[in-house]
Amino acid sequence: PPVSAGAPGREMEKGSGSPAAGGSCPQKNAEILSSQYGINLFLAGLLLTFAWAVHAVGISKSHLLSYLITLMLIQLLWMLWYLCRSCTQRRLIRDKDTHAGARWLKCGITLFAVITLILDSFKVGYYIDFSNCLSPTEGIFPVTHAAHTILQVYFLWCHAKDIIQSFKTLERFGVIHSVFTNLLLWTNGVLTESKHQLNEHKERLITLGFGNITIVLDDHAPQCNCTTTTLCSIFSQGIYYLYPFNIEYHILASTMLYVLWKNIGRKVEHHQQHKTPFKFHGITVGMIFGLIVLTSTIAVVVVYLIQIGRSKVKSELALTMFYLHAIFVLALMCTAGVVALLIYRLEDRSLDNSKNPARKLDAELLVGTAAGSWLLSWGSILAIICAQAHPKYTWYNLPYSVLVIIEKYIQNLFIIESIHREQEKANDDIKTLRIVTISRGSTLSLTPSYKEIYNGRATCDIGELPCLVSSSICARESDGSGSANEETNQGNSPVMHSASEFSFYSRSSVADNKRRILKNIAAFLFLCNLSLWIPPAFGCRPEYDNGLEEIVFGFEPWIIVVNLAMPFSIFYRMHSAASLFEVNCKT
Repeated sequence: PPVSAGAPGREMEKGSGSPAAGGSCPQKNAEILSSQYGINLFLAGLLLTFAWAVHAVGISKSHLLSYLITLMLIQLLWMLWYLCRSCTQRRLIRDKDTHAGARWLKCGITLFAVITLILDSFKVGYYIDFSNCLSPTEGIFPVTHAAHTILQVYFLWCHAKDIIQSFKTLERFGVIHSVFTNLLLWTNGVLTESKHQLNEHKERLITLGFGNITIVLDDHAPQCNCTTTTLCSIFSQGIYYLYPFNIEYHILASTMLYVLWKNIGRKVEHHQQHKTPFKFHGITVGMIFGLIVLTSTIAVVVVYLIQIGRSKVKSELALTMFYLHAIFVLALMCTAGVVALLIYRLEDRSLDNSKNPARKLDAELLVGTAAGSWLLSWGSILAIICAQAHPKYTWYNLPYSVLVIIEKYIQNLFIIESIHREQEKANDDIKTLRIVTISRGSTLSLTPSYKEIYNGRATCDIGELPCLVSSSICARESDGSGSANEETNQGNSPVMHSASEFSFYSRSSVADNKRRILKNIAAFLFLCNLSLWIPPAFGCRPEYDNGLEEIVFGFEPWIIVVNLAMPFSIFYRMHSAASLFEVNCKT
């Protein structure tokens, strides 16, 4: 009988559990289907972009732009539908992911979006000047892109933290469509900017004496005269200086939208991290050294762009200057990273392993995009080893390439460990508070000992003023033995309090010094990464200009490697800067 009675019970348990198990299956299928839809969308656009780049028969720029315009219009319709539905359900309480869509990240993407709008206005002006021989899609594209940019930034400001729990299947397709639309726009920007850089690179190689490399310019310029020569020159040159910001805008938007997609249907963990505002206090040293690096880097880039290609001597001097400056900066960054990791080894703090899509994506992007510059560095190292002739300036490329590999290895370890470390509890601030209490004898007692505050032993009797620290120090209740304990403590307090206070204060001082050093290191590395983002983003690319790799690997193979790896290397620096900003806020 017990067995027969237990069997129906187990059947009922299995029956009651089946709906829950079956309920998650459609959502998992929706996630798989939407991701496959996005990948196919991206691959089709990628193939179309490649066909235009290699001048495939029957494929023109208007076909590529028409495809991108269609994708942007579909995303616009979805975002408008989502915004309208959110307005009608404004009174509903929605779950939020506090880790996603940080305010500083929104401010950064807004800055890039504003510059992208300037780029779109330049493209409209360029189309007007060459309207006689350009396709109408080249005028429609920047207008559509401007509307897409404005609405998308508004959408991310308002809904980047959302955890969507309704219309989940439809929303998965809408969000993943937005992710891959931005990735395709990023790819289009990277390709256009790379083709422009490649044309300039081919012209400079002749100056360096590499005449054996065939120079065939890949020209997509309009085949008609400009109506206003001066404006055409301003628009055509300005467009390529603004492309780096457009590229960063789209990759940031795609990462924020990807986190939104991962959060669809997610169960919220209510013990989420509190806000950690950025403060300039205590990071003066790191900021000063970082600003020195930033200023010197801008000066080096300006001199490099002026001197490269003027003559062989000037080009070699420009390359030597770039390598020496980069070696010095990378050595400083390696040293700072090692110091930070040593401090972490001396601390005993647990890691936060809770589920966090934004943090997981940050770590994966750091390692994944670092592979781009690692590929370029190993290519340069092999070229130096295998080359038969070595101009003097190419020897500086060897320590530069080695330091790039080591620096990113150390920096990735520092950032990933920093974003996974649990934050210090609030009683670090409580330790240093000065609390004023009034005793029964109407005498003013200033500043209870640090040990008392830390252990929650500061007297706060009934009828006296309440404690000035809320929810962190528990008031000690008075009992019958209070007076006896007080007399005993008074007898021992001169010695015991002084010793314990000194020991506690010394430990607190050491912890504060460690935290201050870490904040300065994070601030310094933040500005250094911004500094190292500037040279490749604005055309200072020695991987193109030194010519040694083209001789060893061949011109076309090496250019393909550089064009594939360089966008990831550029994005790595901006993403590292963003991650280090977050580390500075948490420390």
